[in-house]
Amino acid sequence: MPWLPELFSAPVLQQILDQRRRDALVAVPYFDGLLAGDPDPLVESFAGAPELHDPIRGRVRDEAAFRAFVTETSAWLREHDATVDDVEHVILERSGFEEVVLHLVTERGRVDLPVAIVAERRPDGRIDEIRVYFDSEPLTGRRTGRAPLLQPDTELTVPTAVASYVEALGAAHDTRLETCALVDDGRACALEYNVVRPGTALALPQAGLAVFAADGNGGLAAVRVYGDSGA
Repeated sequence: MPWLPELFSAPVLQQILDQRRRDALVAVPYFDGLLAGDPDPLVESFAGAPELHDPIRGRVRDEAAFRAFVTETSAWLREHDATVDDVEHVILERSGFEEVVLHLVTERGRVDLPVAIVAERRPDGRIDEIRVYFDSEPLTGRRTGRAPLLQPDTELTVPTAVASYVEALGAAHDTRLETCALVDDGRACALEYNVVRPGTALALPQAGLAVFAADGNGGLAAVRVYGDSGA
């Protein structure tokens, strides 16, 4: 998730399959596509003009900007000896998400960076938009607020255990979470939200994402939070 496997050259796709010890891929993972170093299959994976939201680079929109992003990011990942460990992924007809831990060698030493990627998809698998979430502090040395990427969806229905967690989190931290989008296969779900802290210097909403793993009994086995929002 999210790139279309059929768009990659046979040698590149085989290399990815060998690295992951798989016989086939429904979708090529985010960082595998970037590390391949060829922007063409990534550009062609989009239904229209590429659009991606990155915590550090911000909004990357149109083909020229996206090609530059891929080239620069691929070089940066290789320069820092990047490797990736999978955590979770869900691919549905109209959306999907993946979680990984990105391992980097930096001037500050080794960094193990949890990353979550959400893609909005067409029924044919092509991408409308990609949104990437991680805590920027390990890379930049500072935590910065990230403006909302999505508008709140007041009609969004989330699992009961997730709703209870969100309500309890807001009460504990004197915040309000505006739920925006959900990718849920019943086993794990990724919830995108805006964190609102009324009456503080950080009153502007900030974007965040959390992944909730179900325990099979109506509760939660794990919660993993991504982004600089602190929620």
